[in-house]
Amino acid sequence: MDHLKLPVNPQLCQQVRFDERDGQIWLDEQRVLLMQLIALAEFRKEQIETLGLERAKGFFMRLGYSIGKKDAQLALRLSQSKEPLDLIRTGFSLHSLKGFVRVDEQQLEVDQANGHFYAEYIMHDSYEAEMFCTELGQLEEPVCWSLIGQASAFTSALLGREILFKEITCRGCGDNTCLLVGKPAEEWDDVATYRKYFSRSPIIEELYELQSQISVLRHKVDKKSTLGNFRGQSPGFQHVCKLANRAADANVTVLLLGETGVGKELVARAIHDASNRENKKFVAVNCAAIPPDLIESELFGVEKGAFTGASNSREGKFERAHQGTIFLDEVIELSPRAQAALLRVLQEGELERVGDSQTRKVDVRVVAATNESLEEAVKTGRFRADLYYRLNVYPIHIPPLRERSEDLILLIEHFLEKYHAYYSKRTAGLSGLAMQAMMNYDWPGNVRELENLIERALILTDSGEEISATALFPTLSFKASQTLSEDGHLIDSSENDAKQHSTLWIQEALNDCGSLEDIEQKFLDYALDNAQGNVSEAARILGISRPTLAYRMKKMEEKGRKRIRT
Repeated sequence: MDHLKLPVNPQLCQQVRFDERDGQIWLDEQRVLLMQLIALAEFRKEQIETLGLERAKGFFMRLGYSIGKKDAQLALRLSQSKEPLDLIRTGFSLHSLKGFVRVDEQQLEVDQANGHFYAEYIMHDSYEAEMFCTELGQLEEPVCWSLIGQASAFTSALLGREILFKEITCRGCGDNTCLLVGKPAEEWDDVATYRKYFSRSPIIEELYELQSQISVLRHKVDKKSTLGNFRGQSPGFQHVCKLANRAADANVTVLLLGETGVGKELVARAIHDASNRENKKFVAVNCAAIPPDLIESELFGVEKGAFTGASNSREGKFERAHQGTIFLDEVIELSPRAQAALLRVLQEGELERVGDSQTRKVDVRVVAATNESLEEAVKTGRFRADLYYRLNVYPIHIPPLRERSEDLILLIEHFLEKYHAYYSKRTAGLSGLAMQAMMNYDWPGNVRELENLIERALILTDSGEEISATALFPTLSFKASQTLSEDGHLIDSSENDAKQHSTLWIQEALNDCGSLEDIEQKFLDYALDNAQGNVSEAARILGISRPTLAYRMKKMEEKGRKRIRT
């Protein structure tokens, strides 16, 4: 069948009632609750950490199954049709009404006589996928567990046979959409696994084994999502980890590429810490922060009397980093003489201090970094081509934060913990609006900007309070008059009032006149009355030309319509 966007049945909407006197909310005869999504996300996170992924998955699938059985009862009572197609669509409309998800029907085939059933649904804005995208971090498998249980339960109850839905793709594990496919249970190869999820099982006898599994799982997650102090879980981050870990095992020169603030120094330090030089010094140098006339002496040392002010001999950064690692940030800013000296270190492993003729051997791993294109700098003559080729032996490109939004949650948690400890205060984390603002922000300053925002917001937030969006982005203004529009978007309440007013008169006009022709007739009469019969003036009032008005009046007369006096 063709793609079908399932609207929420108006009759279902009428079943939602708010009883302010008793503090209760009702859906038909079932009492329901409003709950913040972040609270449910925290509960789900605790379940995963306490019970393990598989048991938590089973718990939420059984929760959805219980909800689905109640939905089937409600659909049978409220649906205007008892046809299986209509009943199933009513059940999915309940998904949307409760705020769980917005459903588009891709395919629905029901042939009870022959025992055939097949369904495909695109689940837009799934609350479960949103929790994992914005609060919990993406998994490697679909995460809309309760929606699977819910769809399986009410479809099975409505059709009187076991129907099983599975999530084929899911935004919670990095896919573009959440796709649910339903078939009779026996048509799935892994039906036994899913039946196990829907069955309760004791936990006490498996507690010690479960603790062991959780420890292994946490070890794998930590190893996968960290590179020293550089954190993430996105494909881009994983690629950087893979390249960096391989570079650490070799003594190769590494060139880190990426925008300002992406964490190049953190990656360089992680390479050093994972190498056999980890017990030696790691020396970081920002080449852009050193005046060009001092860069050589800072990097390679200086002998006494080499120039005015050189009253003592001293070693440079390279000698201090002997047998360790030196990180040259903004290497593109090196002077031509410093570039030549660096090339010699890379090729021969030796240097000369400024003002000295003695050659000194050094054993240093060089990790260079730049946020500009060295290749372009070579073309324009700013950078030596031979040095570029020596540095570019092992390039690692670090993607900007806007291209690895999956890493935001881990980074936010990391920086919150860091500054909670630093300022000896603990907030309640980010509000829902604050998290949404963080996910939608473009991050021109990358990870460094994120860290600065978290630190500032924590300073502005009292202990125990949630970090608000305005604490993170003080220049943004959130109007107290903002409200939700009918389609769920945040708008100014005055806009909403204006919209309601603009549509109210249309509804009244249809109720009074009954058709578009009668409404047009009433407009014409109103304009002519106000113009005292002057056709040119009436046309001006209506914003049309005189010939157009004359043509419309003639058409009305041909249809035998008399003027409707206002």
